[in-house]
Amino acid sequence: MMYNRNIISFFYVFFIFILIPVVGNASTVQAEYNYSLIDTTYVATCCFIVMLMMLPGLALFYGGMARSKNVLSVMTQVFASGVFIIGLWIIFGYSFIFSDSPLRPIIGGFDKIFLRGINTNSAVGTLPEYLYCLFMALFAAITVGIIVGSVAERMRFGAFLLFISLWFLIDYVPMAHMAWGGGWIEPLDIQDFAGGNVVHLNAGMAGLVAAVMLGRRKGLGTTNMAPHDVSMTYIGGCLLFVGWLAFCGGCNYSVNGLTILLMLNTLIGGAGGAIAWCFTEWRYHGRPSTLGIISGAIAGLVGITPACGYVTPMAAFIIGIITSISCLWSVNNLKKRFGFDDAFDVFSIHGVGALVGGLLTVIFAASFFGGTGYPHGRNMWEQMSIQIVGISFSMLFSVVATYFSLKLTRCAIPLRVEEDEEAIGLDLESHGEVAYHTDRIGSD
Repeated sequence: MMYNRNIISFFYVFFIFILIPVVGNASTVQAEYNYSLIDTTYVATCCFIVMLMMLPGLALFYGGMARSKNVLSVMTQVFASGVFIIGLWIIFGYSFIFSDSPLRPIIGGFDKIFLRGINTNSAVGTLPEYLYCLFMALFAAITVGIIVGSVAERMRFGAFLLFISLWFLIDYVPMAHMAWGGGWIEPLDIQDFAGGNVVHLNAGMAGLVAAVMLGRRKGLGTTNMAPHDVSMTYIGGCLLFVGWLAFCGGCNYSVNGLTILLMLNTLIGGAGGAIAWCFTEWRYHGRPSTLGIISGAIAGLVGITPACGYVTPMAAFIIGIITSISCLWSVNNLKKRFGFDDAFDVFSIHGVGALVGGLLTVIFAASFFGGTGYPHGRNMWEQMSIQIVGISFSMLFSVVATYFSLKLTRCAIPLRVEEDEEAIGLDLESHGEVAYHTDRIGSD
């Protein structure tokens, strides 16, 4: 209880302290605008759909995979990660990513902290800047939410909140600035259309590090840890699939032929992933599973995320297939080989999927396959070298930043709940609630 009081006091003091300077500092509303109403309507609609992708989509997807005694804990972590990151985004995230500073190659500055200087007349391209800020905020929120799947069923809630706050500042903000905000990676023109590195590879590597540092769940290998409600995961996965069309499609920030290609490629990549996982599982396990086919769709969607704006629909289908099979191999072999407890396979699906998808992007972007070709007149091998640099840096940066975020968190509060609390379940231990009143306390 002492840890809980300390962490609550920290967050109260933190938010009160940072909000005092901006009371009464709202920007003046302007009467004019200089943006496209069509593009604005489209991206605003994408924001709404991407929000549903996380809440309730990701929450349901992970909630169903948890055991019944932990379902509320998992869903609360997803929800909390969303609202906490949105709060931090408004306070400093947007400014540190999308403003200038003397440290511009690595991180932005304070020009837009608390969204100062932005009003209804501010524009980014053909969009209101508030809308651009909203769309990018949702990217940040869902990136952090993905990590929940690696730490599920054993991380202390207060430690989780502190960890994601530190991780957002130490990892996501610099990574996003370097890739999208004018940092040193952006001029390299890595082919990553919709956030394969910043979102999925980043979250996947963070999930791996967090899973290793937290350790395995109590009873893993001897206790039944199967999903308590696959139908819930199925519904969440379907919402993720639908939301992914807006996630990738919105990255064009305008309405034209490329926008439609983005959504089509996203749909086809997810379909290819689902088909590949279904038949591979059928071949080696004798039957396809509901969890498998929806996991395959997510894997294919991760794989097509970096490629969606550079390749043809047929290439998108192939990327989805190859990525899905690679992710399934990681789930069945890599995880077992090294023995880490990545509870809901975040690394295998998002980390491996983004890695494979990022490399396949360069191959299928070649004009030989009908793709867009490469920037600056590069050939495939030159672009592949650049791609490998970007992917390798993203992986290394995420590992180091996640490690330090968890070490700092551990200095303030233990990362894991006690063994007896884990046995009872985090729903009751962390929140004093149970999802299903027919459950016996401590049942699996």
